[in-house]
Amino acid sequence: MGAPPSPAADQALTRPHRRPLAALAALVALVAVGAGALLDLRPPAPRAVDAPSGEFSASRAYPHVTQVAGRPHVAGSPANDEVRGYLEGVLRDLGLQTQVQDTVAEEAGQLSGAAGGTALARVRNVVARLPGTDPTGTVFLVAHYDAVQSGPGGNDDAAGVATILETARALTDGPPPRNDVVFVLTDAEEACLCGASAFASEHPLAAGKGVVLNLEARGRTGPVIMFETSPENARLVEIFGRAAPHPVGTSFAVEVYRALPNDTDFTAFLDEGFAGLNAAYLDGAAIYHSPLDIPDSVDRASLQNHGDNTLGLAREFGRVDLADLRAGHDATYFPVPGGLARYPGWLALPLALLALAGVVALGWLAHRRGRVTAGRLAAGFGLALVPIVVAPIAAQLLWAGIGALRPGYAELLDPYRPTWYRLAVLSLATAVVFTWYALTRRRVGPAALAIGGLGWLALIGLLLAVVAPGGAYLATLPALAGAVGGLVTLFTRPDGPVPVTAVTVAAAVAVTLLLPTVVLLFPALGMAMGGVAALFAVLLGLAALPVIELLHPRVGGQRGMAALRARRLGAVPAGAAALATVVLAGTGFAVDRFDATHPAPTHLMYALDAGTGQASWLSHEAEPQTWTDEYVDGPVQVADEFPGIGGDALLGGPAQPADLPAPRLDVQADSAETGARTLTMRLTPQRQVRLVTLHVDANTATVRSARVAGRQVPVEQREGRWGFGIVFHAPPPEGIEIILVVEPKSDRVELRAMDASDGLDALPGFRPRPPDVGVAGTHSSEMLAVARTYSL
Repeated sequence: MGAPPSPAADQALTRPHRRPLAALAALVALVAVGAGALLDLRPPAPRAVDAPSGEFSASRAYPHVTQVAGRPHVAGSPANDEVRGYLEGVLRDLGLQTQVQDTVAEEAGQLSGAAGGTALARVRNVVARLPGTDPTGTVFLVAHYDAVQSGPGGNDDAAGVATILETARALTDGPPPRNDVVFVLTDAEEACLCGASAFASEHPLAAGKGVVLNLEARGRTGPVIMFETSPENARLVEIFGRAAPHPVGTSFAVEVYRALPNDTDFTAFLDEGFAGLNAAYLDGAAIYHSPLDIPDSVDRASLQNHGDNTLGLAREFGRVDLADLRAGHDATYFPVPGGLARYPGWLALPLALLALAGVVALGWLAHRRGRVTAGRLAAGFGLALVPIVVAPIAAQLLWAGIGALRPGYAELLDPYRPTWYRLAVLSLATAVVFTWYALTRRRVGPAALAIGGLGWLALIGLLLAVVAPGGAYLATLPALAGAVGGLVTLFTRPDGPVPVTAVTVAAAVAVTLLLPTVVLLFPALGMAMGGVAALFAVLLGLAALPVIELLHPRVGGQRGMAALRARRLGAVPAGAAALATVVLAGTGFAVDRFDATHPAPTHLMYALDAGTGQASWLSHEAEPQTWTDEYVDGPVQVADEFPGIGGDALLGGPAQPADLPAPRLDVQADSAETGARTLTMRLTPQRQVRLVTLHVDANTATVRSARVAGRQVPVEQREGRWGFGIVFHAPPPEGIEIILVVEPKSDRVELRAMDASDGLDALPGFRPRPPDVGVAGTHSSEMLAVARTYSL
């Protein structure tokens, strides 16, 4: 039998004599640890143009950004041709063996579903090779040089292209590498990843596979994060940790990205079995795919970060034996001050079980030693779930309220100036934890709440170890550290310095792991998913409860006015955090106003049926903003008239018809066999466009096989009127040949042809946007579609 439970005054893991001094010392230590963890995430200072030739210089790379992103250059456009010519010249001037891969390729990943068919494109990849002295494989440095139609792509992906060009210069200036290095500047990434697909699946230099370093950006600033890897990544992560000067990356990010429906060029290489790493900087995502993604928006420090890591990794992968890069297992890894911590991923489950066992042992011993009763332990565990649930919901409600007051945020991945809002979410999570703690600590006891919080950390770690092993460390290691720290307090004098030191060290582990995660989650997921960051902030708070306890007056021992004062003092941290939430959110709302420099993004398209002469304005805005509301009346469905646009919910309104031709469909041959009809056609755009589409009416025929521009394409019968369709990006002026073998259902086969260009300024009825209204960064912004039905 253990000793009888002590009164509430004794139910804490630490009871220092000099409580204020202990609290101050613990807070100073945790602030120092947190500052060190965050400072280590900062991108490096950009190097000057006169930096040593063997080093990467953002100042030398930046002029390439201005050349590539001087204007929008969607795949297939004359502007994209000029960019490609510039890239060829730079690489040839470096003495590299340079060629252009000119071919037609099919999509990679899952990008084209919304466009109503299988995607293809004519692509022209720029490929250059630096031969190795004794190659064991090939290192591929990859970035895409095309941009979306709505912006010049200063960050996405001119910064990546410039990084590769400057890396190529540094490599050619030094001793030749052991392994071949191939620089791949892909085309049509924004459209369908078709350039990367063509290179990875067809180019002779890709035949032997190798290791890929793909460079991306989804914002304008911030640290470069290695957010995706190929499977069995332990060896890759080891090399990344030692060779990248700024190794920011987490196995949790890999788990999150694998679960999201996102793709980059890296997807095409993964599909073909390449090993590799995918890296990008993410902050400042308000300008993503928008007209504001200009060269001036590129943070030179992030560019330097990209370059330092790319050059370091290119040299290391250029040196090592590439025949043995697959380790047979994934690694768990995360940034720590001074580098990258890692351990085998198969340890995730054993460590999670150990953490759970440690917390159970802590609870059992605390009960045995009279610190808590079984009832209070159960109450502490149950109540610890409250902030885990409440804080994320509160954060989502906060942003929903702000979004209702400022509807333009719905069209942005993140606000233009998000810092105040992010701090508001952190303050809100802090307020929830402090309020919950102040309301429960006297009734349940500090020790029971601390152990209960660790219990939830351990259980979350166990769950993650099963479903997302790469993220388990975020809960497992703080729980394990907290259990060890708590056990130390049970075997030492509670009023001495050792217990405070033990719980502070345990909290420091949580700060080191969770604070950078919270900070990186904001730009990765945006304010619309700020509840996720709030969740991890709460986990940090639960791990640090013994330190939070030091901020409150000691439980018990007071009566009358003294007890009242103690309760009021205990409410101070919660009140301060709540007040900070209101002030920070209000400041963010006041500071982040839409203006000419930070315009409210709006989405508008124009669709013309050249056969009937009917035209419509279309927008995917759920709630039309003031400017958009002038064009649209209400919800519409356009999948039957414009299958190339897709079946997403849209708002629509009548428009004046423009005098624009639809793409021409010419039948070159028409033959019939038993039960089948073969149609050989040419689909030719009649104006400068970025894509053409062709769909077959399922009521008139079923497509059995399809060949487009000489390539056999898969036949997928979709639901709805238009059962089969193709989307061809960057079509040549002479058009594309399409051969369909169909099973007729009627005397005539009906096909719907559509093309799409960009720019609405010349259309009748279009009114220019005012200075504080901008263009939303989407693949369909400013699209001008013209369609016609052909009956054969």
